[in-house]
Amino acid sequence: MRASILGVEKPNIDTLERKTLMKLRIALITLCLVAPASLRSAQPSSVLPPDQAAQETATFLRDLVRIDTQDPPGNESKVALYIAAIFRREGIPCEILEPVPGRASIVARLRGTGAKQPLLLLAHEDVVPVDRAHWTVDPFAAEIKSGTLYGRGASDDKGPLAAHIETMLQLHRSGRRLSRDVIFLAEASEETDSTAGMHTIVDRYWDKIACEFALNEGGSAEVKDGRIAYFGVATGEKLPRGVRLVATGQSGHASIPVLDNPITHLAQAVTRLGTWETPTRLNDTTREFFSRLASIAPPDQAALFRSLEDPATERILHEKWPLFYSMLHTTVVPTVLKGGFKSNVIPAEAEAQIDIRALPDENIAAFYAQMAKIIDDPSVTIVPPDLTNNMPAAPSSSLHTAMFAALEASQQKLLPGAITIPTMSTGATDSAFLRAKGVDAYGIRIPRTFAENEGVHGNDERIELQYLALYQRLVQEAIEQVSQ
Repeated sequence: MRASILGVEKPNIDTLERKTLMKLRIALITLCLVAPASLRSAQPSSVLPPDQAAQETATFLRDLVRIDTQDPPGNESKVALYIAAIFRREGIPCEILEPVPGRASIVARLRGTGAKQPLLLLAHEDVVPVDRAHWTVDPFAAEIKSGTLYGRGASDDKGPLAAHIETMLQLHRSGRRLSRDVIFLAEASEETDSTAGMHTIVDRYWDKIACEFALNEGGSAEVKDGRIAYFGVATGEKLPRGVRLVATGQSGHASIPVLDNPITHLAQAVTRLGTWETPTRLNDTTREFFSRLASIAPPDQAALFRSLEDPATERILHEKWPLFYSMLHTTVVPTVLKGGFKSNVIPAEAEAQIDIRALPDENIAAFYAQMAKIIDDPSVTIVPPDLTNNMPAAPSSSLHTAMFAALEASQQKLLPGAITIPTMSTGATDSAFLRAKGVDAYGIRIPRTFAENEGVHGNDERIELQYLALYQRLVQEAIEQVSQ
């Protein structure tokens, strides 16, 4: 492996003293913000052929995985500085955004002709924590086995981040001016809410990332028996709107049972919500998703996908394809129970946490009111979340844009045996903040197997490097097509 951008075997910034790190940060920020004439003095490399671009992308990913950005605490500034050094070397203007010390994002821009509105490439720098006891490899060594790279963040979200870096380099090296600006954003604090995250970036720095289209994580592309049947583009996503249930009642000695027991109130409320079948609701994305999926499915499955509002189909989906079931419902799932402190004491209060994933057009106030009717117990209070920094309500992105068409055309060029399908993400991403600003944001993903899916937020997270390269080529191809 070649030397990294910072001139060491890998970006081991953890070993630097605090003063040295601060000097490095200041130096790189200065280099990113120098006048355009100075930037033009940097000599960009030549456009790389696909095999060399794939190798360079893999090198970037190895370096990124080796930078530990478990959130909390994040420490994403290490990644921002690493990327800044790459862009500075190639002469790409960039800027460090650090609203919280140590938690920096980085934004860069390739100027187009301005004939069309900008496009944003987005990926986050932080990763979820690791339980090392359950990994078979070092989660931050970026070990490669049989063409597969292992490490925390390989899929979520440093693989796409590495590919986006390579895409910016390849577009810049070509010397060609596209019809629109291409903006790069590597953002901090996606995995947990903080004032360093997308809420702050959109609120404070919108002028730096304002765009017509955005490409972000999400979507789906399942590998089965070495084949990709469909390429899923996320045009919408469900939003986290979880609540706390607080049950109150009469405390006392457990030897004297009372009817007003908070534990009993809570248990009944949780049971009612946990078995509540919320209504099936289709929207433009899910209607088209199942329609296109039926076109490539075996006859028995295709029949199910064409009768989604049949109660019998709903039960089958819930049992066999819970992901598909979730795409059609605002889901309510009990996840945490808290109550009591001693086996012979009836507590005065008990609490449960309920994970709610709302469909994009859900009237959440009305939904909470319906929950209260389902619970039907005045001793149980529903406590909504503080949505200050949470995902805003936003409509789904359109299926009828130049960006969606470019993604579909790029898929057909690079994966002619597959089809493009719009998907509804059951998890949440920072695309919600962009959609709330009127941006058509689309989620795409590096193809992976079902087994590899389990590593995302789990153990032995990994991606196959051949699919990382494919993802990078697809992103670049789509940008070039939509920016002609």
